[in-house]
Amino acid sequence: MKKGDGGQQEVLKTRPIISARERGPGPGRYALPPTVGYMNHDFTKPSSPAYSLHSRMSSAMVSVDSSPGPKYHIDARVTRFGRMETPSYSILGRGRRTENNRGLVFQTPGPGAYSPEKAPPVNAQLRTPSYTISSRTRYRSVDPVPAPNTYSLPNLLGRQAPNKPSSASYSFSGRRKVGGPSEDLSKSPGPARYGRTNPDVYHQRQPSFSIQKRTKRPNYSPATPGPGSYSPEKFHLHLPKPPSFSLGVRHSEFVMPLVVDVVD
Repeated sequence: MKKGDGGQQEVLKTRPIISARERGPGPGRYALPPTVGYMNHDFTKPSSPAYSLHSRMSSAMVSVDSSPGPKYHIDARVTRFGRMETPSYSILGRGRRTENNRGLVFQTPGPGAYSPEKAPPVNAQLRTPSYTISSRTRYRSVDPVPAPNTYSLPNLLGRQAPNKPSSASYSFSGRRKVGGPSEDLSKSPGPARYGRTNPDVYHQRQPSFSIQKRTKRPNYSPATPGPGSYSPEKFHLHLPKPPSFSLGVRHSEFVMPLVVDVVD
């Protein structure tokens, strides 16, 4: 019973206590000791080393500690045995000007400025022979000596040179109509003049097929069922039927199960 502001009493509905509805707290209700850090650490678990971050130093510490940080750079070529490096070279700068020619730069001659082939032999050195191209001679243009292409050698094909061996030569003659191999003396007909007998007359006749002409479209609409109209999975007359299941309704979790057989 509860009394209201106007003096009226309100009746509160009370429901019966169901033990199955009373459930215990979940996993979040239990407070296990932490496994991180060292404060209240779980003594049943091994603990790893813990580190903390230092706070930011004040600006006054700069004047107190002014040592440089890890900014030193040690060359990789410097080892504990000394300096280890390969020989290095640099490009030489522009040369100085000579005293005689103040306005000109000293010009070092390159390899192409020398001509060793023009130097005289030294210490009896051997030199390769050298040749020059001479000019046209005076009497060469009126030389009466014939050139090689002036001579014409005899043809060696056939029996034209009596003092030279020659190979066998053949000639093609024309076609002869009388007395030749193409003359038909018997005047007999050839194989193409005879008619061919059908092989089905004296052999077993093979089956023959023909292409049927296009049929006409039917004017009526027959109600012939298609492949999708059949359900062979529902036919279990001569095939084993697999188990089938259905979804039932939701039952209350507080319903008492039906006990039929009671074992003493």
